[in-house]
Amino acid sequence: MNLTTDSPFWTVKDGLICVYPPLLQSIRCDALIVGGGISGALLAHELVKRGVDCVMIDSRDIGYGSTSASTALLQYEIDTPLHELKQEVGEKAAERAYLLGVGAIHQLKKLAGSTCGFASRPSLQIASRASHIAGLKKELEARRKIGLDVSWIEQSGLEQDGIKAAGGLRSVVAAEVDPYRLTHRLLRLSHRRGLQVFDRTTALSYQQTRGGVTVKTDRGASIRCESVFFATGYETQQFLPQKIVKLKSTYAFVSEPIEDLSWWRERALIWETGTPYLYMRTTSDNRVLVGGEDDGVLNGYKRDQQLSAKTARLMGKFQRRFPGKEIEPAFQWAGAFGSTKDGLAYIGPHPAFRHGYFALGFGGNGITFSQIAAKLLADLFLGHANPDAEIFSFDR
Repeated sequence: MNLTTDSPFWTVKDGLICVYPPLLQSIRCDALIVGGGISGALLAHELVKRGVDCVMIDSRDIGYGSTSASTALLQYEIDTPLHELKQEVGEKAAERAYLLGVGAIHQLKKLAGSTCGFASRPSLQIASRASHIAGLKKELEARRKIGLDVSWIEQSGLEQDGIKAAGGLRSVVAAEVDPYRLTHRLLRLSHRRGLQVFDRTTALSYQQTRGGVTVKTDRGASIRCESVFFATGYETQQFLPQKIVKLKSTYAFVSEPIEDLSWWRERALIWETGTPYLYMRTTSDNRVLVGGEDDGVLNGYKRDQQLSAKTARLMGKFQRRFPGKEIEPAFQWAGAFGSTKDGLAYIGPHPAFRHGYFALGFGGNGITFSQIAAKLLADLFLGHANPDAEIFSFDR
């Protein structure tokens, strides 16, 4: 599946950080992780920390799938507002999902260290139009009810910050990161604890037995394991009988470095209430990253043909929100994006694959979902009860 354009910003900026060998000889392990992006890296880090013998494979170079195209806004908010999610999955599950997201951001800060462009930022959700203010204020009360640090900013307050919008909801807990560099950092740490990583190695078949799974690869070698962990994101649909995600394409660009970003107050993550929504952040090397313009074009060639026009539209939207501010696009790209029926991830076992676990962090905050998945799946694999499993289960 063509997940991204050829040159997303992170892989251009960071280069090929580490090259792993392909798998050439058959091996055994306790847990096989299929997928070498940020989801697989977080899962591997958690499993090896708990003493599990792990192997990871990826058909591409490590981090070159959806991770390379991620805009990496780390937020506890999901695509479905809390006050609406409570109506869909129940008050207890909805509130717990949001609080798990807060915890995941704090955990990611510890994992990222000082080399992955991690920075704590507030998150500012602005009303795309005045009619959206009522819903945002309802969301404000829903979050305050569970102790989240949120506040309302009137139109006049946003104008003082140079932002043109009818109003906005500010959340204290959020962050930005370089997801490609974080992936390689986590795998480097896990490799020291025994993780074996093989890239450019494709799984061709999965044979399930009473004792586990035998995976045959494209290079003739096989892997025998107790369980397979699928961290293959939007490419996982081929393993599952029901459709669990609606796929779209999303577009982004990052600007040339800007000498002075003092006009961007607190360098907050900014996102809109509209559909398709606009989202913006800064980077550690003083660039502005702008994304959005989602559409249903999934053909890689047709999607990439739209890049210039999509970048122009995103530039126009940025300038409407920051009147008078000039930025120059430096890199532009597109990638696959998906949403679920309720905005929640799918994490856990599936009856269609007896010895499998799935870490599918779909939605606008897939990295925080992936951190939640790492903890949850490690518990399930090791036989520890985790009450949060029901929130993200396939049969919810």
